[in-house]
Amino acid sequence: MRARLTSAREIPDSIWRDALAAAPLSAALDAARQARLRTLCAQFLAHKRFSAEAGAQLDDLRCLLIAQQACLPVLKLGFAALHGWREVIVYPGEFRVRHPHQDRSTGVITEQDETLIGEAWARGPVVLSWASISHDLAHPHDGFNVVVHEIAHKLDQLDGAMDGVPALPAGLSRHVWMDVFQRAFDQLQRQLDNGQHSPINAYAATNPEEYFAVTSEMHFSQPAQLAQAAPEVARLLTGLYGAPPLPLAD
Repeated sequence: MRARLTSAREIPDSIWRDALAAAPLSAALDAARQARLRTLCAQFLAHKRFSAEAGAQLDDLRCLLIAQQACLPVLKLGFAALHGWREVIVYPGEFRVRHPHQDRSTGVITEQDETLIGEAWARGPVVLSWASISHDLAHPHDGFNVVVHEIAHKLDQLDGAMDGVPALPAGLSRHVWMDVFQRAFDQLQRQLDNGQHSPINAYAATNPEEYFAVTSEMHFSQPAQLAQAAPEVARLLTGLYGAPPLPLAD
């Protein structure tokens, strides 16, 4: 089944229905966008290689669920926006990585271990925790989506620098984007410094690229809260990604 799915030009109805039943954000799309998502997922499965590490279990349905989340951010941009990398690596849960870290004051570089649930390597794979993906699928409106977060980083990298400014389609001004996002990022940092609450997760205040990735998650999973907290950011993300999925009825 796995070989048939990755080599097929179209995704069989039965597994597509199973994936929609398990992925509320995909199920909330209108019929036209669901059809577009299905085509993009078929391309994703045909062109990306999936690898399971540390005992992770992957089957056709799990790969399709990952593809659905990865393709949500390119419904408007198209599959070409996912070029430049080939692999999705999946761990069962959190994973540890070691990265060089440069002290800004001294310039000294040391290696530090980190525990992550997702990572997007420059010109390399997307690395994901299945436990986090599963949680996001079960809680689609809590503001978090690890796959969308890492795909946002991939889109950010397309212009050669991960700085919170992705390669923008026609109709979106780079100057306006930089101005709006910088002001919103600065505002979030001020709010946190003053002990004020924000619907935007504090991790977004780490740097501009994380602000872009975190607000991208919110665009799909908590659009109303994002629009309230940062309306201009919400407007620009709609210009980039298209309208967010409609919230599911209670």
